[in-house]
Amino acid sequence: MAAIARLAPAKVNLFLHVGPLEADGYHPLASLVAFADVGDRLTVEPEDRLSLAVTGPFAGALDAGDDNLVLRAARALGAAAGIGEPGLRITVDKQLPVAAGLGGGSSDAGAMLKLARDALGLPFDDAALAEIAAGLGADGPMCLHARAAWAEGRGDVLTFETDLPPLPALLVNPGVPSSTGAVYSAFDAGSSGQADRPPPPSVRDAASVMDWLTNQRNDLQAPAVTLAPAIGKAMAAISALPGARLTRMTGSGATVFALFDTAEAAEAAGRALATLHPDWWVRPTVLR
Repeated sequence: MAAIARLAPAKVNLFLHVGPLEADGYHPLASLVAFADVGDRLTVEPEDRLSLAVTGPFAGALDAGDDNLVLRAARALGAAAGIGEPGLRITVDKQLPVAAGLGGGSSDAGAMLKLARDALGLPFDDAALAEIAAGLGADGPMCLHARAAWAEGRGDVLTFETDLPPLPALLVNPGVPSSTGAVYSAFDAGSSGQADRPPPPSVRDAASVMDWLTNQRNDLQAPAVTLAPAIGKAMAAISALPGARLTRMTGSGATVFALFDTAEAAEAAGRALATLHPDWWVRPTVLR
C-alpha cells in the first residue's frame, strides 16, 4: 500500500474560561474551539515494525522517543484492535511550534489514528477512535474530530458547532515555550476564574461572532504572560496591526491570534509582522 498523508490542524481556543482546581486534580473549563488550515502533516505506511520519524522546522524540539503521543496512540490502537503493536512507518512533518497552545501533539495523534485505521483496514469509526484518543489526554477527542466545538468538563465534553462562520486569522508565536503545568500553577496561585459557558451569539456572521468574542476571555492569558513576558510582547504587536478586530492567546500559550474581516487583511498583517519580527512564527489562516 502506498503512503497516505493527512493534515493535523492547529487547534485554537477562541475563548477559554477556567474554573478553580477540583478535588480530582483537574480544572473545569468552557471553551469554543476552532481549527486552522495550517498544521503538522503526517504520513503513514505499513511496515514490519512500528517506527516514527520527525522532520520539519520544529523537529528538534519534539521528543520522538517511546513516550511520544503519536507512538502511544499507535500502541493504544493496536491494543484496541487486538493486533499488538501495529507495523507502521509514521512520519511527522513538524510545522507547528512545540508547547504552543495549538494542540499539536493531540492533533498529530488524532491524524495518526485515522491514517492508521485506513492503512490497516481496521473496523473503527471516528467515535471509536475518539474513545482511544480520550485515553491520551483531555484534548484527544476534540483534536481527533478536528471540528469546531464547544468543549466543557475537562475539555472532553463536546458539542459540535455547525454554524461557526470562517474566521480569517493570524497565528503568532514569539518563539518561547509555555508549560501548561506551570501556567495552571500560576493560575491557581492568583484569583481563579469560572468555567462559565456563555450563551452563543444570536447572529452567526463573522463580524457578529467577533463582536461576541470580545466579551469572552482566556483565563490563562494573564498567568502565562507573567511567566513568559514575550507573550505579552506578541499580544501588543498583533493588537497594533491594521485591521485586527480581536486579539487573544490560545490555550495555555505561547501562541496568540488576531481575527480580521478578510483573509487578505490577515495575510497583509502577517507580511508586515514577519518583517518586523523575522524570528517569530507567523501564519495567516482561516479558522473553521
